[in-house]
Amino acid sequence: MMPTTAHDAIDLALIRATQAGLPLEPAPFAALAATLALDEAEVIARLAAMQARGTLRRIGAVPNHYRLGWRANGMTVWDVDDARVDALGEHVGALPFVSHCYLRPRRLPRWPYNLFAMVHAHTRADAAPQIARIAALLGDACRAQDVLWSTRILKKTGLRLPPDGAASQEPR
Repeated sequence: MMPTTAHDAIDLALIRATQAGLPLEPAPFAALAATLALDEAEVIARLAAMQARGTLRRIGAVPNHYRLGWRANGMTVWDVDDARVDALGEHVGALPFVSHCYLRPRRLPRWPYNLFAMVHAHTRADAAPQIARIAALLGDACRAQDVLWSTRILKKTGLRLPPDGAASQEPR
């Protein structure tokens, strides 16, 4: 049975069990279920419900691009006409080589860019056709562009709940 509250004790246990990643095995949801004394269908249903409520944005792989040989990781930045940026951004984000794409406010006069799209390649030369394809897609709606190349790996993590029984960090 699904919880009627936003986060019951089982949901919180499931969040804690998955916040560092899913188990690396052929049936990760079954492994989680065994750990939490649930059945696999309930784990999947609860994760889906949390995703539908907005508690979880998505469940997906987060590869280490460097270990995969993708050393040219560049955040492409684009100054795109505001009247067209939403529609064009949807197309850029749908390109198979763009891992994420989003709209950000400009910080004029020094930062005119409003569309960001991350590309990954083995070398910067390999990334050039990807960047050219984005430029072609944006066409005359794009006034300027640049690429911010990654120089090191930053550890990215989302919100982490404290261990069960630890003091809450929530404001009173």
